[in-house]
Amino acid sequence: MRIIAIIERILKELFRDKRTLALMFIAPILVMLLMSVIFNTNSVTNVTVGTVGVSSKVTNEIKKIKHVHLKTYQTQEKAKHALTKQKIDAVIKQNGHNYHIMYANTDATKTAKVKLAFQNALTISNVKALKQALSKSTQANTQLKAQILALEQKVTQQKVKKQKAAQSPQSQKAAKISNTYVYGDHNTGYYDKILPILMSFFVFFFVFLISGMALLKERTSGTLNRLLATPVKRSVIIFGYMLSYGILAVIQTILIVLIVVWLLDIEVVGSMIAVVIMNLLLALVALAFGILLSTFANSEFQMMQFIPLVIVPQIFFSGLVPLDTMPTWIKALSYLIPLKYSGEAINGIILHGTSIFDLGFEITMLLLFLVILTSLNIWGLRRYRKV
Repeated sequence: MRIIAIIERILKELFRDKRTLALMFIAPILVMLLMSVIFNTNSVTNVTVGTVGVSSKVTNEIKKIKHVHLKTYQTQEKAKHALTKQKIDAVIKQNGHNYHIMYANTDATKTAKVKLAFQNALTISNVKALKQALSKSTQANTQLKAQILALEQKVTQQKVKKQKAAQSPQSQKAAKISNTYVYGDHNTGYYDKILPILMSFFVFFFVFLISGMALLKERTSGTLNRLLATPVKRSVIIFGYMLSYGILAVIQTILIVLIVVWLLDIEVVGSMIAVVIMNLLLALVALAFGILLSTFANSEFQMMQFIPLVIVPQIFFSGLVPLDTMPTWIKALSYLIPLKYSGEAINGIILHGTSIFDLGFEITMLLLFLVILTSLNIWGLRRYRKV
């Protein structure tokens, strides 16, 4: 009977907490629906290939391959410029029977697709060429036999064999293919692409969690209430908390970045300082975000319940899943996610060597998030101040 009484008490408390019920039953459904939309619309990988001096036979076969787009350039320099500006995913240059392919290699999936598409196009082109050569060889052999009979032994058998050998499709030279990579090498995989984004995600997640839990503990223990009872301004309190937790966030961020880059041996094309700066800016946003959500939670359990609604969408829109083929409304939602801007900026620095001075838009958006969240924190403390 005592067990039943305990069960009844706990159930009554749970059913009175509407927020807990909503997060338990509605949040998982929303997250699963979001995952379904995102992953079902990204089953196709589109690639764009630039060509320089490639024969029409090969380019025509490449054009026939689905989800592969072709751009023709007059010079190698123009094609390389387009590759560095991320307008194309690879450059194919033909020199006689030899081919040189340069891959951006920032996405292992696209690199593999370009390789497969080119090999298929080259194989089909060679097969067609062999068929044409065999057809011509058959006709030539027929004519040659007629000439031999008409000339009555004027041409020796050795000469006939040489002519046949010269006209045979076996004399066609095999194409040689060489590959180079702008980022990484042939061993670079999908993990190398997502590692910079995962680094930013963990910076965001742990700073968000620690700051939210710490301020919640201050409030539930009564420390924050006693502080609010003094004449100290709300803005001073918020800035004090943010700066104190910010010091820990800075140390944590630097450690995460250094360990990921050096211990996991990730190649950084751009500036290491720029990577640290962008992650520090993201950590400050996560700090303000965590403090804001802690004002809406009454316990650590409720604070943890915000993670599915706040943290999970950060993963989807951070760049781990390409947004190119997503519906318009999904793309619109991504602009409300701080990790989208930091993910794009850090990917640009690490994979493409983008200068931090070229990331004005991403930096501005993160600063805007920081200002808005800090202002909301100051405003949100009014509900706890005893006047």
